[in-house]
Amino acid sequence: MTIADRPESWPVVSSEDIHRDGWVVALRSDQVRRPGDDGTGEGEPFRRLVLEHPGAAIVLAVDADGQVLCLQQYRHPANIAFVELPAGICDVPGEDPLEVAKRELREEVELAADEWVHLASVWASPGITAERHHLYVATGLTPVSRGDFELHGEEAEMQVFRAPFDDLYAAVLDGRISDAPIALALLLARAKGLA
Repeated sequence: MTIADRPESWPVVSSEDIHRDGWVVALRSDQVRRPGDDGTGEGEPFRRLVLEHPGAAIVLAVDADGQVLCLQQYRHPANIAFVELPAGICDVPGEDPLEVAKRELREEVELAADEWVHLASVWASPGITAERHHLYVATGLTPVSRGDFELHGEEAEMQVFRAPFDDLYAAVLDGRISDAPIALALLLARAKGLA
């Protein structure tokens, strides 16, 4: 057996929107059947809630001194101001996640990068959402203007700072940093010898 995820799609008997508006996420209820169940046997459809989300690009931006560009940003669902990395939603259909990462680095921390390495693309919580995170390491940083982009909501209050990679890594290992994307990016970058 090959150890790998495999694409698969089970039959959806019906789908109903629970919430959908002009924002980036929607919630729907699907009635799903197991493969091979034609609906005449014992197998009844079962309900699964799906949080639709277009995904996000996350940037581990490391400067020439080994300092990582970080944000401290309030997240209302958790009631925590998390230490995070620059990141943004892939909200333009068909846009390459790398382009999203470049845009977010510019808009959130006013930087551009000469070198980009894709770390991984992972599913955030596939039991409930189709959200996928695309993680990148960015180096060769230079200051740029964010242009006409304006920070709103929680972004208007976020703090931007730099911290040594090793200090952030230690903070993940001892639980002081608990945001999944920064934890995964730091662990992957270390494991792949990129930091």
